Amino acid sequence: MAVQAAEKDGIVLKNVEDDHLNDSLGNPGLISPDKEDLSRLLTVPFSGRIRGGMRPGKKIIVMGIVDLEPDSFNVSLTCGRDSEKEESQHDVALKLTARFTDRQFLRSAKVSGKWTEEEASTAYFPFIPDQPFRIEIHCEHQRFRIFVDGHQLFDFYHKVKSLPSIDTVRIQGDLQITKLG
Repeated sequence: MAVQAAEKDGIVLKNVEDDHLNDSLGNPGLISPDKEDLSRLLTVPFSGRIRGGMRPGKKIIVMGIVDLEPDSFNVSLTCGRDSEKEESQHDVALKLTARFTDRQFLRSAKVSGKWTEEEASTAYFPFIPDQPFRIEIHCEHQRFRIFVDGHQLFDFYHKVKSLPSIDTVRIQGDLQITKLG
């Protein structure tokens, strides 16, 4: 049986729990929660391949709904998907963490096994329990620029310098994913 991956704007979707690739009903451009078979692709925890890695001008879009009683969720861009290293050893180019207990939207990175200090300053906390959201991560030459619901919240300067090596998006925590791009 041939295994196909669902792909949307260069992200190949893979369900972590099933640990196998899923077919997208023959339409690799369609990632939507309206189809029961497709919703399996977007279950949390989620891992998807970024085709060709990151580069200036590329953006990752995560749309979802925060759970009713959330503690936290995170979205990470990581490296080394095909390497032999254990997952915990992979570099993390960007980890965004929405923490509801103290209403913080944190960002950090992990390079050569060491986490950078978390950056925390934001004008406001953009997430509301049981409400939809849209995160956009724009890759630029020197930094990631992060938008939530169309508002630019902050920049995160690259700690991982090899942008093409950033090949995976991982999402986990108290949310439902409705669309990725």
